[in-house]
Amino acid sequence: MSSGRPVPVVKAVCCWFCPGLRSLKSQLTRNAAAPQPLRFEIHQRDEMFSDIYKIKESENGMMIEVEGKMISRAEGDIDDALIGGNASAEVQDEGCDSTTVSGVDIVLNHKLTETSYDKKSYTAYIKDYMKAVKAKLQETSPDRVDPFMANAPAEVKKILGNIKNFQFFTGESMNPDGTIGLLDFREDGVTPYMLFFKDGLEIEKC
Repeated sequence: MSSGRPVPVVKAVCCWFCPGLRSLKSQLTRNAAAPQPLRFEIHQRDEMFSDIYKIKESENGMMIEVEGKMISRAEGDIDDALIGGNASAEVQDEGCDSTTVSGVDIVLNHKLTETSYDKKSYTAYIKDYMKAVKAKLQETSPDRVDPFMANAPAEVKKILGNIKNFQFFTGESMNPDGTIGLLDFREDGVTPYMLFFKDGLEIEKC
């Protein structure tokens, strides 16, 4: 899903106690910068990604595509882009040994956890997930119910047709019934991107 229109920036409000942000409070205090809107999955409110990445919305408004990159860094370090400054330089301790971790920045930055699905298990998951999202939309965005139910089946069909290429990730809480991010790579084989159902996310700005 390499084409699409840019996702509009949505302003919202969140607090210091938002999941995944407590560890960033001291760095954010020291680095005055514009806050980044965050995407949380709607059930456990796990932080899935933020606006530091290249983001696109599908033409039918169903899917969000987030482009990442492969990175290596010391375990426990925070991506500077998340806090708008050079936090890693501030917290560096040259007297301590560190373990290097490598992977997709979206996964590492937001503590996503890999899980696994085959076509049968993903079909069972997505049926229940669509029911849960529909119920949530009926409460919060009734105007999105019909478009979601009309367009979601086609997106599910695309996912099932490409399921062997995807890696699957839950949020930090590892809720198996929550939003699952789907990871794939561009044709160059080195550029990762993730797909999320838009209606399974809430957008907040800290």
